[in-house]
Amino acid sequence: MSIEIGTEVDGKVTGITNYGAFVDLGGGSVGLVHISQVADAYVTDIKQFLKIGDQVKVKVLGKVKDNKFDLSIKQVGKAAGPAPLPYYPRREKGSKDKAVPGSFEDKINRFLKDSEERQLDWKRNLETKQGVSKKRK
Repeated sequence: MSIEIGTEVDGKVTGITNYGAFVDLGGGSVGLVHISQVADAYVTDIKQFLKIGDQVKVKVLGKVKDNKFDLSIKQVGKAAGPAPLPYYPRREKGSKDKAVPGSFEDKINRFLKDSEERQLDWKRNLETKQGVSKKRK
């Protein structure tokens, strides 16, 4: 049986760990449903959702090795969504260079300015301490 990425197949839960559940897909193929792929809700204990011997429908997310797959239960029945859009920083209307407050560039510039101020304060403090110790000797 050939298993393709993106297809939905039936399987049987054969093992449960703290990080996921192992599913036998038949034909010598097995897969792991990571705990984050069990349900749409946050899962703290996978045993609340699955138990050994359960028949489950899973979606194949990827192939790890020969006959070993990454699986998802929560993505069953969901069509593959569009690719994520690239990140473009927001800009003020009519301005090509000025970033909107709260944009990535604004936050980086503010961080750099704060860092430079802290470094200057630290250097001044260090010089003051060194100057005092030299005078005492």
